[in-house]
Amino acid sequence: MFLLNAPLVSDLALFTSLPEAFRRHARSDWADANRGGALTDSFLEGPVFDRAGNLYVTDIPWGRIFRIDPAGEWTLVAEYDGEPNGMKFLDSGTLLITDYKNGLMQLDIASGKVAAFLARRNSERFKGVNDLVFDTAGNLYFTDQGQSGLHDPSGRLYRLRPSGQLDLLLANVPSPNGVALSPDERVLYLAVTRGNCVWRVPLLPDGSVAKVSQFFTSHGASGPDGLAVDQQGRLLVANPGLGYVWVLNHRAEPVQVLRGPEGCSTTNLAFGGADGRDLYVTNATHGQILRARLDVAGLPLSSGASH
Repeated sequence: MFLLNAPLVSDLALFTSLPEAFRRHARSDWADANRGGALTDSFLEGPVFDRAGNLYVTDIPWGRIFRIDPAGEWTLVAEYDGEPNGMKFLDSGTLLITDYKNGLMQLDIASGKVAAFLARRNSERFKGVNDLVFDTAGNLYFTDQGQSGLHDPSGRLYRLRPSGQLDLLLANVPSPNGVALSPDERVLYLAVTRGNCVWRVPLLPDGSVAKVSQFFTSHGASGPDGLAVDQQGRLLVANPGLGYVWVLNHRAEPVQVLRGPEGCSTTNLAFGGADGRDLYVTNATHGQILRARLDVAGLPLSSGASH
């Protein structure tokens, strides 16, 4: 990668860690398949903020949803038979969850009750849904990753319209993961983990996609995961294999690199704080939330109730 200007390098700081009382020192089906059988006491993902400044995260292997208050205190909101990953708010009291095991699930925050939202497509199970984002019209874009990769480039990108119509936009992706929208919602960014890159997906007025291209290329053992966009339209990319968050300009040039501690796994990210300039990052393999102060606020997220 040739750069005219070297990116600013900053360190991510520890905000809070999963309390020992919540760590599970046991084997899980998810870790057997995805972590080589290693004991995995937690694997944090799906960070999203509510309007009161509380951060919600998922714990994939143990089917748990946690709430973290602004002081860094943890509360278990729900535990169920699932493998939850990405989350976004469906409305102020309901989280929509991409669950690898069960499809799209919804969580009533007040009661902790988890129920099916969209378990199947035309009676067929998903490969394993991963992450999601709403646009301002209420369209839901979500990825169906499963165990796809360069050996099996069959991961999928879907759009679920408010009417209930489900559109298959892409079916040839080697491990589709995080999704984010440009400020004008004319472009969707798609993390392609096993391809170690981010795709640029133009969203056309008729609802189709065309001229999908590779926007950014990373390196290392595990490629891009969670994505976010700031108010300048810059794309932020969590790169777990490197322990980095890339901040990319419109040319996909890294203008800043946020670096986690040695051995960390930066899986996903969300903007928070009173002015939206604090970036919170899940360090999945250590059960930690990392944080950095940025100079540009994040783009506000839409919910299913935005339209």
